Amino acid sequence: MVIKEKLQKAINKQINAELYSSYLYLSMAAYFESMNFKGFAHWLQLQANEENQHAMKFYAYVIERGGKVVLTEIAAPKAEWKSPLAAFEEVYAHEMKVTSLINDLMKLAKDDNDFATESLLKWYVDEQVEEEANALSIVEKLKLIKDSNNGLFMLDHELGGRK
Repeated sequence: MVIKEKLQKAINKQINAELYSSYLYLSMAAYFESMNFKGFAHWLQLQANEENQHAMKFYAYVIERGGKVVLTEIAAPKAEWKSPLAAFEEVYAHEMKVTSLINDLMKLAKDDNDFATESLLKWYVDEQVEEEANALSIVEKLKLIKDSNNGLFMLDHELGGRK
């Protein structure tokens, strides 16, 4: 069955959102590189790659369902944050926004009785639980660290170990 146009448009919009997420996290990685926090940068580079994979999963799905992928302009992300905490608070807020977008897609799929899309979106729903938890964990650690240089270096080292 060919994907319905309304759902196809919504998924195309989500592809753009996932690519923006990748772009945002890559910008954050560059910010941390400029501060010589290689571990924070590494974590965010991997996150950017993961977001790109999320976009490509949607891309492949639209094609597989006989639809057409239409790519649109990706907004430029900002390049500076007040602090590592401010950057990761934005990561957490952004992940909550993406969760909301995924939930909206799920509602649309349910309303259209599109069980194939619901099945795909179930994976994203579960993924967003993990994404939010990971971001919140880093935010909470940064709040505990406050202005401790030693704490920042330790967390930088920890995040550099992400595989």
